Parts: sequence; C-alpha cells; structure tokens
Amino acid sequence: MPEAVSALSGASFDGFVRVEDAGTQGMITLRGDLSDAGFRGAVTQAAGTDLPGALRIETAGARSLAWMSPDELLLLCPYAEARETVAKLGEALSGTHHLAVNVSDARAMLRIAGGEVREVLAKLTPADVSPGAFGPGQFRRSRLAQIPAAFWMPDEATICVICFRSVARYAFDLLRTAATPGSEVGYFDAG
Repeated sequence: MPEAVSALSGASFDGFVRVEDAGTQGMITLRGDLSDAGFRGAVTQAAGTDLPGALRIETAGARSLAWMSPDELLLLCPYAEARETVAKLGEALSGTHHLAVNVSDARAMLRIAGGEVREVLAKLTPADVSPGAFGPGQFRRSRLAQIPAAFWMPDEATICVICFRSVARYAFDLLRTAATPGSEVGYFDAG
C-alpha cells in the first residue's frame, strides 16, 4: 500500500502567525445515541477520553474526541491507527445502532500558531472567537469564507482547522492571506 500524504504536502507560511499543513491525521466520524451506555463506553475506550459536552473537545495524548452535533462525534487519532480503531469500534458496537467511518483521507488539518491566531480566524469565520466566547477545550463547526470547517484551540496560541481535503488549498490560501504581515486589524488588542 502506498504511503499516505497530506493534502498540502507540508505547505507552510510565516506571516504575523504561522499557517501550516498539519500532516496526516486519523479522523473517524461516529454517529449514534450519545446517551446509550454501550455506545458511550465503546467510544470513550477507543478515544481514551471522556465524552465531550456540547461544543467541546476532550484530549488524551494523541487522541481527541470532539462534539460535532447531538448524535455525532469526531475521533482524532494517529493516522496509522484509524483503520484498526474503526474495526475495534465495529466489534464493540456490534448490535448497537451506530456509524463509525474512517474519513482520514477525505479531510485535511491545518494549524495556525502564534500570538494573534484569533485575529486570523476572526477575519474568516462568523463564529465568535473572542477570548470570552472561545478558548482551549472548545470546538466549533462553522465556515471559513465559503467552505465548511471545524476548529479548536489546543492552547491559547494555536488553532487547528479541519476541512474537506478537496478545499484544503483554498483554506490554506485564505488563512495565508489573513495572516499576511501588514493586514493586522488589532481588534483583540483593543482590550
């Protein structure tokens, strides 16, 4: 089997923040009844984390579990472990109404890093990314300009963005343009 490559082959841009292709990332879409004890148990065991609350993401080591909707979660894991994780989930959830699909090759992940990451994202999304409304541990599904995207902050100086692989170059170019030196607005610095 050929080696997997990321959507942007390691592209990066250094502006007033750094924008980069985050590389290959295992991503598993999970759908089911989040209140079902069997579903919850199998998913939290596979993720190694607690089930996230609405609009939240839980992380443990190289795995994260993000709330996508009232019946949907996104499990992030090392790319090489995604197929096996889906198979184990299928076994653990046998007889339980569920969906577990490896979407790793259909998605791309980008990373924005630096002190003004909120400013870059605020130029592109209608979601409120102000410090009082969005921070580490929170997860949003929204859009960047004209494309659907999901994003979260692992820490105060980093934002991870997930989009469809087919629009990864467009997403990267949007973020790169928003991070171009001299384009700072300073909204979040206004205090």
